[in-house]
Amino acid sequence: MMRTTRLARTVTAGSAAILAVGLVAACGKSQQVGSTSGDAGSGKSSAKTLTIPIAAGWDEDKVVSHLWKHVLEQKGYTVKVPDMDIGVIFTGISKGKNSNIDVFFDTWLPTTHQKYWEKVGKQVEDLGTWYDQATLNLAVPTYMEDVNSIADLKGKANELDGTITGIDPGAGLTDVTKNKAMPAYGLDDFKLQTSSTAAMLAALKKATDAKKPIVVTLWHPHWAYSAYPLKDLKDPEGAMGGAEEIHTIARQGFSEDFPEVAKAMSNFKLADDKLADLEKVVLQDHKEDPEAGIEAWAKDNKDVVDAMMP
Repeated sequence: MMRTTRLARTVTAGSAAILAVGLVAACGKSQQVGSTSGDAGSGKSSAKTLTIPIAAGWDEDKVVSHLWKHVLEQKGYTVKVPDMDIGVIFTGISKGKNSNIDVFFDTWLPTTHQKYWEKVGKQVEDLGTWYDQATLNLAVPTYMEDVNSIADLKGKANELDGTITGIDPGAGLTDVTKNKAMPAYGLDDFKLQTSSTAAMLAALKKATDAKKPIVVTLWHPHWAYSAYPLKDLKDPEGAMGGAEEIHTIARQGFSEDFPEVAKAMSNFKLADDKLADLEKVVLQDHKEDPEAGIEAWAKDNKDVVDAMMP
């Protein structure tokens, strides 16, 4: 959350980045490789270190990964959550027992991460879907009353400086927008401006504050929909793809090394309203201290947190 990059969907300008712990060098491999770790009481090892990378700029991945970090640390695990490029994550997690990555929570299927999945899908464990309402979109402010469909953008290049404001170049959302949506609707007069999710959100805030027109690449779930006056453009050609599922994947051997954790993650689901609230609390209400946001949300949603790893 292509967010294929998921879509690419984000660390927002309005949300402070949660500090991520860097990966230990190869010499620390015994603490990072999941095959050397195990669930408490499994007899495999006393080491209980997990590495759960976060796709830089993807807010749903950030909050869910840190929520699991909170839960697992309550159970005695050490959890590392380094920021990584999406391509690095898929390559790393496909290395099985030799991987320095254990779990990734933000694999969008079947469209956004299709290219990655074709390469690594048979080399990882699919622990299942935790969110099933993910979509990729082009969005504009609600005050652009004459633009309601992607098709309505045609002929409005001058009004929008010929620009669709996107996110990082490697994102799945970027690929879908550039190679599917723009050709499908004949948007030859537009260019897709790529940079980062944070830059896109900064441009969005600046434009909406000034009530100026802008079109951005965005996705659900994302807190921007509650922060700014936005509407998704209709996509009659289906170029942006349909609703997707967000899967949790793990390196091969993870379920053997961490059976209790793997089972808990396989059972994990998060409703749309809960995810939206989690993003709001962590990335907006506590944007100066996201860790405090996780603590606050966990306290107010004890039933959800307790059910994650009973």
